Parts: sequence; structure tokens; C-alpha cells
Amino acid sequence: MSPTLIATIVSTYFLVLLVITYFTSRNATNHTFFLGNKKSPWYVIAFGMIGASLSGVTFMSVPGNVLNTQFTYMMMVVGFLAGYIVIATILMPLYYRLNLTSIYSYLEGRFGNSTYKTGASFFLLSRIIGASLRMFIVVNVLQIFVFDAWNIPFFVTIIIFILSILIYTFKGGIKTIIWTDTLQTTFMLLAVVLSIVFISKELHLSLGGLIAKVFQSDYSKIFETDWSSKQFFLKQFFSGAFIAITMTGLDQEMMQKNLSCRSLKDAQKNMFTFSVVLVFVNLMFLMLGAILIFYSNSRGISVAHTDDLFPTIAIKNLTPIAGIIFIIGLISAAYPSADGALTSLTTSFCIDILGLNKFGFTEEKKIKIRYAVHILFAVILMACIFVIRSINDEAIIQKLYKIAGYTYGPLLGLYSFGMFTKWQVKDKWIPLVALASPILCYFLSVYSTQLLWGYNIGFELIILNGGLTFFGLWLLRKPRTEVLSTNN
Repeated sequence: MSPTLIATIVSTYFLVLLVITYFTSRNATNHTFFLGNKKSPWYVIAFGMIGASLSGVTFMSVPGNVLNTQFTYMMMVVGFLAGYIVIATILMPLYYRLNLTSIYSYLEGRFGNSTYKTGASFFLLSRIIGASLRMFIVVNVLQIFVFDAWNIPFFVTIIIFILSILIYTFKGGIKTIIWTDTLQTTFMLLAVVLSIVFISKELHLSLGGLIAKVFQSDYSKIFETDWSSKQFFLKQFFSGAFIAITMTGLDQEMMQKNLSCRSLKDAQKNMFTFSVVLVFVNLMFLMLGAILIFYSNSRGISVAHTDDLFPTIAIKNLTPIAGIIFIIGLISAAYPSADGALTSLTTSFCIDILGLNKFGFTEEKKIKIRYAVHILFAVILMACIFVIRSINDEAIIQKLYKIAGYTYGPLLGLYSFGMFTKWQVKDKWIPLVALASPILCYFLSVYSTQLLWGYNIGFELIILNGGLTFFGLWLLRKPRTEVLSTNN
């Protein structure tokens, strides 16, 4: 495929997004931007959330990582399902009952302003890093296969990508994203299915025969029984459950879409439908990974990073139409996570940090502030992507969940303590607990094999981090007499 053809495909796709933006952002207000006027159809959100949850990381990193971890990721996916059930039955009723715009407002009412700002700040940090990793994997492909051929520097590629997202989310916000996510999820799933079909023809196997070959191979191993392995099946399951609870249920980006539903019942329908479909979609990505390995072995193809396996085969080794489908699928996987991140970062910073709804600003003033914040986070994401490129040393999906263990863990501890205990805490000391827990987790992660009899801490780090935060809050709980006197 020529760089010009790839650039044309991306540009055409972006123009389609602009058309959707035009129709969804007319007469948009702050309420439209933040909550879609509470009129979003649950089934549209459910379908679109598939693309938002998977992103370019799943599209490229999950298939490539089959080479190292087989299908053990599937136990995390089953854990995701358990986590989504918790979100739908425990967290969503809380958010709807309190009528929240930002989910971190709950922490202010439960503990106080310092805890509230701490929770929101950890979300901002988590989402900036996570979104940057998701964007990097897509921007890097565009750089290698398009912009390098034109001698365009990487930082220019970043600017073009971020500006395109900024343009179509600037006015409509969450309302626009819900509808663009639907389009993008459709193309992403279609790209995976068609890629499997194209490779089956190249390998001269029927689709059924290829699938049978996948499950007869060593790559289809789901259960890792070595307790010291990072892929030990119980670690994967419980890590998946808590990663889902934190990265979806305690994440403003994912919950903002659910809060735009007409009612709690609709939001729960969305979550249950989305979570079941996601299990099968992830299995399809893992199957694609095994199929890509079969093809690469038959053609003697090797790559420096497992994340490069899918784009290398699709663009350089299959037919041009397969390459076109891959590019469309890739940008379809990239935009849902990127646009949602930018919108949720803007929402959380405006509501939680600036307190936009607490001051008597006019609607016009609020919109101007929101525009400035939106641009600010676009610049921050550009800078982070550039930094990530210089330290790209492992599969992005591994890095994503590892970082999530440090940044989302304190949120897990804060919410679990708030929901499952009745204690009040010494609010002003909470930021120290939230910082100390990840630092202690890092120490334990680095020296786990020496300190824990050979045990290797994996993605369950997020559970450990949340537990340490919970314990820190318990140590800072107020005596009952102090709580009573405060209430009086």
C-alpha cells in the first residue's frame, strides 16, 4: 500500500466523522457536552462502548501478545465480566441516585474536599497516561507506514492526530462521541472478521478449518496453573474483575456515557449487553493473534515488537484491500478511546478541579472555560505520546494494565472504603495515603520474588494497591466521638 492511499483513507474517514459531528453538535450546551442531555439510547451506547473499551491497544497488542502469553488473557476477560456485573448492580445505582455529572463528586460528599480532589486527580493522571498509550500505538503505525515515507517528523504526526480529535469533539462532547463510537465499533469489528477471512484464503484453509487449527495449537492455552507466573489463571481472573471495576466503573470517561442514558434501568441494560458481547469480541481478537502467528511462520515474517505483527502482515504481505480494511479498523479502534479521553478529561477538570458548576458563571463563560481546558489537555496528550515513544520497550497492553495498577488502585481503595464502611476519615491526610500506596506497591512489585517466596506480582497489583489505600484510610478513621461532635 502506498502512503498516499493510506493518508486518503484516513482523511476520508475523518470527513465522515465531521458529518456526524455537524448533526450531533447543533445547539450544543454544556449539558449536551457533559451528559448528552440525558437522552442517549442505551443500545447505541452499549455497541459504541465495545470500541471505546478495546481501542487500538486491543486491536494490535492483544493479537500480537498471543505469541508470548497464548490465550491466558481470556481469564482476564472473564474477570472483566464479573467486574461489569458489580458496576451495574452497585456503582451505577449509586451514581444515578446522587444524580452525578462527575462520579468523583461522590467522594466530596462522603469524605471531604481533599479526598474529592485526590480522587479526581488520580483519574486525570490515569486517563492521561492510558489515553496516551492507546493513541501512541496508532500514531506509531501511521508514522511508520505513511509519514516516514514523506520525511515528516513524528511530532507533526502527533499534532495532526490530536487536532483531528479536537475538531470533532470540541462542541458536541459526549453526544457526538456516542454516535461516532457506534460507527467506529462497526468498522473495527468488520476489519477483524475480514482479516481472518483473508488470511484463511492465503493459508488455503476453510474458515472452519482455520478455527479448528487455532484451538488445536498450543497458542489456545487459557489456564496457566503455575502460581508464580504473572499469567496464573486466578491472578488473571481477579485482576480482570478489579481492572474492570476501576478502569470502567471508577473512570469518568466510561461512566460519563452511561450517565447520559435516560434512566438507571437503561444504563444497566447497556452494561449487561456490552459486557457479554465483549467476551466474544476479545476471544475473536485472540483467535486473530494465533492466525497471524500461523501466517507469519509460513512466510518467515519476524517483527521487533509483537505489537507490529498485525500491521506488518496486513499492510505489507496481504492484498491491498486487506491493508485498506486494516487501516480503517485501526483508526476505528483509535478514535473511540482518544475522543472519549479528551472529553472526560475536560469534564473532570472543569467540574472537579475548577468547580465550574459551583460558581455563578454565565453559560457563555462556562463554554469559554471548557474550550480552553479542552485545548490544554490536547497539548498535554501530545507531549505524553512523544515521551512514550522514547520508552516503548514492551507490549502496550502489558504496560497499560501495569500502570493502571498504580494509578487506579487508590480510587479502588477510596470507593470501597466509602461504600462498605460508615467511618469518616481525617480528610486532609488522604492525599498522602493515596501517594504512599502506589509507592509501596512499586517496592513490593520490584522485590516480590525475594520477599514473597518466588511469587511474581502481575496485574493483581491493582488489588494490592486498593487494599493498602483501604488500610491507610482505616488508620485515619475518626473516633466515633469526634464524628458525633462534628455532626452536632
